[in-house]
This record gives sequence, C-alpha cells and structure tokens, in this order.
Amino acid sequence: ALTKFAASCPSLRSSILTLLHPSLFDEDDEARDRASLSVRLLEEVIQKRPYSEPDEEDDDEVKDEPAVDDEMACAVLHDMPMSFDKLERCMKAFVTDSGSMESSGVLTFASLPIIEDGEGDNDGEDEDLDDDIDDYADQDRASSQKKKDAADAINILQEIPELASLGRVFRSTKPVPLTESETEYVVECVKHIFEEHIVLQFIVQNTLDDQRLDNVTVAVESDDGIFEAAGEIAAECIKYGDTVNCFTVLQRNMDVPLATSNFTCELHFTVVQVDPATGEEEGEGFEEEYPLEDLSIGTSDYMARVAVPDFRSSWETMGNTHEAMDKYLLHAKTLEEAVASMVDSLGMQPCDGTGVVKAEGKSHMLHLSGVFVGGKSALVRSQLSLQSGDGVVVKIAVRSEEVGLSQILVGSVSG
Repeated sequence: ALTKFAASCPSLRSSILTLLHPSLFDEDDEARDRASLSVRLLEEVIQKRPYSEPDEEDDDEVKDEPAVDDEMACAVLHDMPMSFDKLERCMKAFVTDSGSMESSGVLTFASLPIIEDGEGDNDGEDEDLDDDIDDYADQDRASSQKKKDAADAINILQEIPELASLGRVFRSTKPVPLTESETEYVVECVKHIFEEHIVLQFIVQNTLDDQRLDNVTVAVESDDGIFEAAGEIAAECIKYGDTVNCFTVLQRNMDVPLATSNFTCELHFTVVQVDPATGEEEGEGFEEEYPLEDLSIGTSDYMARVAVPDFRSSWETMGNTHEAMDKYLLHAKTLEEAVASMVDSLGMQPCDGTGVVKAEGKSHMLHLSGVFVGGKSALVRSQLSLQSGDGVVVKIAVRSEEVGLSQILVGSVSG
C-alpha cells in the first residue's frame, strides 16, 4: 500500500522511503523481497525525478501526481499487458526465433511474438468448482498438445530458407481437410499468416501401395485480387503410407482491403507405378492432377486469440474513435449456438467468463478480444437476446486501432 501511495504522490516518496527501510530486515522472506523491490524503485525514481515544492506565489494549482512517463507509476499502478505465464511463453518463442535474436531493436512487449490463448482459457470463470478434475486434466493435455503442434509448425517453416526469409509468423491455423479421409490421396492445409504473405502448408498422404508420388505441388487460384501465388516448394517424393509437406506462398496486395478469399485447389504430381511388395518402379511415370476442396481464408484466420487482463479498462482505454456498431438477426436456435458462431466467425478470445452462457438465460453479454495481423488490437462487446422462434438478435460494438478493421469485424459476423 505504501508503494502505491509513493507511485501516486511524488511529494510523499522521500518520507515513504524512510518508512520502508526497516522492512528490509523483516523476518518474513516475502516482506523483505517486497520491501527491497519498493526501496529500489523509490531510490531510482527519486534520483532521476527529484521532487521540488511548487512556488507559493504561483496561483495555478499544482497537482501532486506522477508524470505520464514516470517509471515507478508505470511499474506499480499499471497492470502488465499479459500474465507472467504468457510472458514466459512469449520469451521462449522469441529466443527460438533466429530473426528476433539477430535484431538490434529494443525489446518491448509489442515486439514479442503473439502467443494465443487456448480455446478454454479465460472463458469459463463462472463454471462450478466441483467439476470433475479429470476434465481439467484433459483440457490441460489438449492445450499443451495444441501449443506443441503450433511450435512444430513454425519450426518446419524456419528450417526452410525460402520461408524463413519471410520473417516472423503472426499465427498458424488448425489443419483444414481438403479431401475425405478415405480417399486415395488425403490432403490437409495449415495457413501460416504473415503480414504480407500467407504460406499454405499442404500435408499430403499417399494411401495407394502401388504408387509413388513425385514432385508434388498444390496449385491455387483466386480472382479477388487480394493474393497471388508467389512461389511453390514441392514435395520431392511421397511413398505409400508416407505423409509429406509441400508449400504454396501467397503474396498479399497491400493496397486491397482484406476480405474473405476463396481459392480453388488442385493437387499436381507425377505418378510412378511401383511393385507393392518391393517398392521397385514399374514403367515410366506420368503427370496427374487431382481436384481438392476449395480453400477459404477469412477474418478469423487473421485474428489471434489474445485475452486482456481487464476488459472494461481496455475498452475504455481504446476509446470510441474507431468504433463500429451494428444490429442484426443471427439464425441460431440457442444462445450457446450464437456465442459459438460469433467466436468462430471472429476468431477472438472470450473474456471475463462470457464464453459460457448461463443456463436458461434469455440474454447474454459477450466480451471478446484479439490481435489482428499487423499487431492491431481489437475488442468486441455484444448483447445477444434470444427471440422465440426467430433466432438471436445481436447488438455488436467493435473498437480497434483502425476504423476499417472495426468495420471488417462487424461485417464478418453480420455478413
């Protein structure tokens, strides 16, 4: 409490420093540690910003408050933009990124890699405490596996010089199936989002024991003008039962606003007939094409699920300069379905436990936060009201760092 007083009132700092000195010899370890930190902060700020009494002849009232850039006020009065756990994960991602470690820039919170929150993080604060402990263990294992999969995907890109040169990955999506799981060629796609590029990682499995696939690529086409194919990295060989990656790089047209893009996809490869028993080639290879499902890249792909420590404070700090609002009818049978639809469409993180709808409720307030590609923070407040037989009426307000982004987010749900 004394430290907060010192941070808030520069005139009291010298006196509070005197009061804190005896606590350096307290028998309690935690008390000594806290006192040591407070004393060090006070000594540094007093030396750097010595307090001087206001001139008595000055008619203007001088407020006893810290400067905007006061180091102690920033350290004591302002919350960190992330938890210590997330800070640790951000630092681990930072030190494993060769490009980051080679940079000579100042290390700040803004320069750290974006680490997304898990789908169950921070959205179930109102759940009963007597839930089965096994459920929590399963959620922890699933969350850990997702983090490992994301790290593995990024490591794959960093190992390929042509892709590593694109810079830091903003985020990577879950694998999207482009074929049925029972087809002869099984293909999934992971979208790696960069600020000016998207790398499509196609995960291809060969299920035919009498074929080997050589020089495997995926051709993509779209006519929306937002992206164009800028390069391919082929999978040299996929034997029976193997799963191998190939990549397509999309270059973004920065002059065209982001919107949902749809791509036609086609698998291209050379078929080489082989003996199922020995794997030896039987005859010459021939070119083959195999149509895949269309691929969509939408708003949620560009959004990282990042929670804020205090939604109300963040909402007020963001301000309404770039706010966008709308009201529409969502075709959902329940509030739970409507909440899930909005979270999925926006790709944002529920805050303050609002990701869970109370039983038998007729209305619900949803708070969402996230970071859009380019490091732009965004917040959403939405009032959902269940209408008997008509769906769910949604009133949505979006605040972000750009009015264009706010409009994109409003449109991604109403559209």
